[in-house]
Amino acid sequence: MKFVIKHEIRGRLRFHLFQKRMTVRQADMLQYYLTALPGVKSAKVYELTADAAVVYEGDREAIIRAVRHFSYENEGTAGLVPANSGRALNAEYKSRLVGKILLRAFTKLFLPAGIRAAYNSLQAVRYLAKGGRCLLKRRLEVEVLDATAIGVSLLRRDFDTAGSVMFLLGVGELLEEWTHKKSVGDLARSMSLNIDKVWQKTADSEVLVPLSSIKEGDLVVVHVGTVIPLDGVVESGEAMINQASMTGESLPVKKEKGMYVYAGTALEEGEITIRVKKAAGSTRFERIVTMIEESEKLKSSVEGKAATLADALVPYSFGGTILTWLLTRNITKAISVLMVDFSCALKLSIPLAVLSAMREAGSYHITVKGGKYMEAVAQADTIVFDKTGTLTKAKPRVADVVSFNGMEKNELLRIAACLEEHFPHSMANAVVSEARRRGLVHEEMHSRVDYIVAHGIATYVGEERVIIGSHHFVFEDERARIPRGREADFESLPAEYSHLYMAIGGELAAVILIEDPLREEAGEVICGLRSLGIRQIVMMTGDSERTARAIAARVGVDKYFSEVLPEDKADFVEREKMAGHKVIMVGDGINDSPALSAADAGIAISEGAEIAREIADITISEDDLYQLVTLKAISRGLMGRIHGSYRFVIAFNLGLIFLGVGGAVTPATSAFLHNASTVGISLRNMTNLLKT
Repeated sequence: MKFVIKHEIRGRLRFHLFQKRMTVRQADMLQYYLTALPGVKSAKVYELTADAAVVYEGDREAIIRAVRHFSYENEGTAGLVPANSGRALNAEYKSRLVGKILLRAFTKLFLPAGIRAAYNSLQAVRYLAKGGRCLLKRRLEVEVLDATAIGVSLLRRDFDTAGSVMFLLGVGELLEEWTHKKSVGDLARSMSLNIDKVWQKTADSEVLVPLSSIKEGDLVVVHVGTVIPLDGVVESGEAMINQASMTGESLPVKKEKGMYVYAGTALEEGEITIRVKKAAGSTRFERIVTMIEESEKLKSSVEGKAATLADALVPYSFGGTILTWLLTRNITKAISVLMVDFSCALKLSIPLAVLSAMREAGSYHITVKGGKYMEAVAQADTIVFDKTGTLTKAKPRVADVVSFNGMEKNELLRIAACLEEHFPHSMANAVVSEARRRGLVHEEMHSRVDYIVAHGIATYVGEERVIIGSHHFVFEDERARIPRGREADFESLPAEYSHLYMAIGGELAAVILIEDPLREEAGEVICGLRSLGIRQIVMMTGDSERTARAIAARVGVDKYFSEVLPEDKADFVEREKMAGHKVIMVGDGINDSPALSAADAGIAISEGAEIAREIADITISEDDLYQLVTLKAISRGLMGRIHGSYRFVIAFNLGLIFLGVGGAVTPATSAFLHNASTVGISLRNMTNLLKT
């Protein structure tokens, strides 16, 4: 590709491409290509000017070579771009906003007064009709107030005031629609599936294959604790499916042979084989958008209060107008009151503040599924952490395999990996990764694999039952024995590691030692959360008392609980809520799902179990636990901004009313100041809450 460098400073390049016109699709392809390059921190492409800006660290020449080799025809580059990137939406609304402003300027500057009056009268029909429909439904809402203000201005032949009111209302509507659609689109993209591989059922086995290779009509096996990757019909098996991400239903739904299942819903119990109906899963994005727009449960209470208060204040605005006219007999002063309404600013600025905060959180790789959950985070005083993959690093690794039955370590690890790859969790991933690193390949040598939540996995290899999991599961539930004469070895296992136990034929075969290092930032995050209003920090884990106590002491939590089951975590969350606390739950595993659902705000780690991400209200990146502090700060800032907006709207508009009654401002000035303040506070509420 041919280009010229237009501007350069250390770590930043801006270059211009030699092409006449850049389409939205081409701009997306170039931006995603640049962003994926090694050393590139951020990239932005401007399709109108065919320019691109790259912020990088490292080798400048490598970046330039990569841009030279870029091609729109490269299929690999095209595959980087999501189906709904949002660029087309932004281009559309920028064009509409510029067009509206230019049209307003043209009518004010070049149209004769008579034609301008006719044009404004024609434009008023839409607003008058909306107000009339509200009255026919016996509802006194802001549309009636807008229609009355515009109608009275027209009756007084004050066409310029009517035009100004309609222009500002139109700009406000456009900005609200644009911000809403962009925020919903960003949220839907972050909630879309991120599944690379699936288990395809062949004639005699299950094979792990890339999702892209699945065609309509193929059979895919979905195990417990995973997300259904594609739309399809159940071919065999039974399962309880959590469809909250699609339908908002709080309880799982039973699915059996012949029933339809949707991509993105989570399998909580059982196992099913589905025959794929929509290989691309292309309708999931649209379904998520619809769900976000229609689901009232995602709206924060402050948004509901704003809408309720906005409509409740409309009769008072009318009453104030009538009272002013009765007391002063001055129609100008009465109309000045009518031109001011509280509801417009409240209905516009508060939802924009919430959506903007959700967008800002997304810029920090934090996915929030609704304003309700940001409000819950802002008010929370208690946070509960799972340990593994949350306070500790999301990618633990195998430190050693201790054999108790005489088999080779690699053979034991191979068997363990064969089982664990069916149910990915941070510790299971560690086993599978270590087997891959050692080059241990295997075929499916076991029968049906059963997953027992928060305990372990059970199956048969030949005639022998093989189990792998926690101490409680292996030794208490399954009654496995330690080989005679190996008791001392068992007792001397290193205490600094987490232990994963595997038994074959009822006897301990191996203990896999998992190095589960604490996140470097964990202690700092705990301090940061305390400084932002969290008064109680709790750690809950299925690990032993010894391991839990050591981690709790290093991190500095207020309480810790060891060897807990999923229901124990959920019960603790429920008890704290009943005691009047607002509770956040942070986890990454299948066993965290009940507690994530029970909490006021459930937060999942992005690299954790699929079902945890699907059930959680908020998802953060695995890279940096400090995102919890960022989320808390944004949420608190949002609540402060909303309450500040309430105070400003009430005070400013009351001031305009008093000025109008006193004759200090004309109706046109009152309308301008009111609408300008509405747009102004709305634009302010669209800015970032955190200073970067």
